[in-house]
Amino acid sequence: MMDVTDKVALVTGASGNLGGAVVRRFSEAGARLALVDRAEDRLAELFPELAEGDRHHLAGGVDATDAVAFAAAVAEAQDRLGGIDILVNTVGGFRGGPKVHEGDLETWDFLYAINLKTVVVACRALVPVFLEQGHGRIVNTAAGAGLSAPAGLAAYSASKAGVIRLTEGLAQELKAHGITANCVLPGTIDTPQNREAMPNADVTKWVAPEAIADAILFLASDAARAVTGAALPVTGRG
Repeated sequence: MMDVTDKVALVTGASGNLGGAVVRRFSEAGARLALVDRAEDRLAELFPELAEGDRHHLAGGVDATDAVAFAAAVAEAQDRLGGIDILVNTVGGFRGGPKVHEGDLETWDFLYAINLKTVVVACRALVPVFLEQGHGRIVNTAAGAGLSAPAGLAAYSASKAGVIRLTEGLAQELKAHGITANCVLPGTIDTPQNREAMPNADVTKWVAPEAIADAILFLASDAARAVTGAALPVTGRG
């Protein structure tokens, strides 16, 4: 039921820790892939096996906050692959520390752009495609912090809460058209960057990118065909 053989999945942020895990998991499950990333040459370096032939499409140098550039990347992917069935948004960023009254507005602008605007831009580009073909799957990446904001993380938490509410709204707008919209809520992800930033943390309580990718694959597959508007916690032991 979690087989996505020959389905076309567009993955944003494909060169990131989570994006890379999603790419590998979907490739193993038989999907054809359209990879979108801001880095110009990173995709071909990470996934040389996907850069050859016409089964997949790699689109580097695309700013996911730029609606015009992203729409052009989607049109090119459609032309190359014949359609798109699944959208997985993994673009995101983190900043934390200052209290609301002590931090600067640039942090809010940055986090809303990278965590929320990127999802809005991608969904606005793909929803018309899904509506025309009468089916589609959207899986967004929010965070556990989107449900409750610790001190010092108000901006990050608010941006991720926006992803949850956006996903819920999309689900209601699209459920009559054969399109589902869900999101995952990871806890702290076990990445080299997080290990370096938190050297004394108990990493056994963190969640592996591969585990999150499995949850995303489930939500994108026919196994979750009756699930929409869900915010699925994927927190490991955290």
